[in-house]
Amino acid sequence: MDVKSSSLKLAAVLCCVMLAEVVAMELPQVDCDVVVVGGGSAGICAAVQSGRAGAKTVLIEASHQVGGNTTTGGVNFPGLFHAWGKQVIAGIGWELVAKTVALDDATMPDFTKPVGKAHSKHQVVVNIPLFVALAEEMLAQAGVTIHYHAAPLRIERTHEGWRVMTAAVGDTRTITCKQLVDCTGNGAVAGLLGLERLQETERQPGSFVYTLKPNTDLSKLNGKMLQDRYDAAVRDGILQPNDCRWNVMHYLRENAQAGNYIEGADSSNADGRTAANLMGRQSMLRMFRFLKTVPGLEKVELVGMSAEVGVRETFRVNGEYLITKQDYVDGRKWDDSVCYAFYPIDLHSQSKGVHPAHLRDGVVPTVPLRALIPKGSTNLLVAGRCLSSDREANSALRVQATCMATGQAAGAAAALAAKQGVTPGKVPIGELKALLVANGAIVPAAVRK
Repeated sequence: MDVKSSSLKLAAVLCCVMLAEVVAMELPQVDCDVVVVGGGSAGICAAVQSGRAGAKTVLIEASHQVGGNTTTGGVNFPGLFHAWGKQVIAGIGWELVAKTVALDDATMPDFTKPVGKAHSKHQVVVNIPLFVALAEEMLAQAGVTIHYHAAPLRIERTHEGWRVMTAAVGDTRTITCKQLVDCTGNGAVAGLLGLERLQETERQPGSFVYTLKPNTDLSKLNGKMLQDRYDAAVRDGILQPNDCRWNVMHYLRENAQAGNYIEGADSSNADGRTAANLMGRQSMLRMFRFLKTVPGLEKVELVGMSAEVGVRETFRVNGEYLITKQDYVDGRKWDDSVCYAFYPIDLHSQSKGVHPAHLRDGVVPTVPLRALIPKGSTNLLVAGRCLSSDREANSALRVQATCMATGQAAGAAAALAAKQGVTPGKVPIGELKALLVANGAIVPAAVRK
C-alpha cells in the first residue's frame, strides 16, 4: 500500500473515531404509564400519587435532587396548609412535610392560633437534607423510577401516548408513556409541544438564600452606623441596592439567614438560569466582603448557601380554564375543583419589595382540574407554578403547599387516565376525588346547584 493510500485510510479511521466520540450514548429504552417532568414540590407529589395508584411512573429531574425551590432554591418553609383555624391542604405533600419535621425532632407551628396578616408564622420549616432523602424514599416506595440529570429534548405523539427523548451530558434515552405531567415550573413540556404559554415582560425578582454567622453580640452594634455605612457603600458602587433587602440589622438578626433579590431572575432557559445564579452568588460575595470591613463583624462567617436562585415567575400554561385574580380572591368553586389553595396575592417588586394582598376572612380559593389541562391538549397535564392562571392569581398559587396539592391532583388524574385509556379531562371527577381522598387529600365538596 502506498503512502497516499495509507494516509487516506488513517484519516478515515480517525474521522470515525472522532464521530464516535461525539455521538451520545443511547441508554436503554423505558416504557411506562406516566412520565412526570420536574421533581419540585408538585412533581414529587404527582409521581408518588401516580405510583401509589398503580401506574408505572418515571420522574425526570434536571437537577441532582428533588424539591425544587424547597431544597435547591433554599426556600425550606413550605406553606400554607392551614386557613382560618383548619387544615385545607393535606395529602402526600403534608405527609412528606410532617415526616421531615418528626424525624428532625422539630416542632410544628400552633395552627390553632390565628395569625392575622402574619401568615409567615404558619410556615413549616423543614430540614433540607432530610426532606430530599424522605422524598426519595416515598418515591421509591411508590415504585417511581427517578432519572436525575436529564431533561426532555424531543417529545413525539404515538398511538398510545408519547415518546419522550431525554438528554444529559453524554447520553440520551427514549421513554414511552401514556400520560405526561408537566411540573417543570415554566411549562417546558407544553412549550416543546408548541402549546400556548403566557409571560409578561415584567418579571418578579428571584431570591438567593444564604446563611451567615455574625460571631458577635449584635446588641453591641450601632444600627444607625451600620445602615449609614451600607448606604454609603451603595452610593459608592461597592454594593448594589438589592444586596440587602431589609434594614441591615434586621438582615443580621433574621436567624442569620440572609437573602437578596435577583432582578429579572429567569429559569425558562439555560442562559437565564446561568445569569441568575451568577448574580446571586456575586451579590452574596459583595455583602460578605462588606460586612467583614465593619468594626465588630470582622469574624462573620458564611456557613451555607442554596444551590440555586429561587425563581418566582417564568411561563404559565394557558389551560382549558384560566384562574383569574377575581376567582382567587372570591374563593370560587367549580364542579371540577380538585384542591384548595391558600396564600395572599404575593407579587414581589424590585423597587417596592412585597406588600401582600390578604384574603378576606373565611375565603379559601380552589383549583379546577381544567386549569391543569393545557388548552387543546390530550394526554397531558400541568401542575405547580406553571398552572393556568393570570399573573396576580399565580403570585399566590405558586407557593409550595398549593403546588403539592395540584401535583397530587395531576398525578391522580394521569394514573386514572392511563388506566382507563382516556385523556385526563375525560376522567370522571367523582373517581378522581375519591382517589385523592383515599390518599389523604382534602378536596372541595361538589358545587350545590
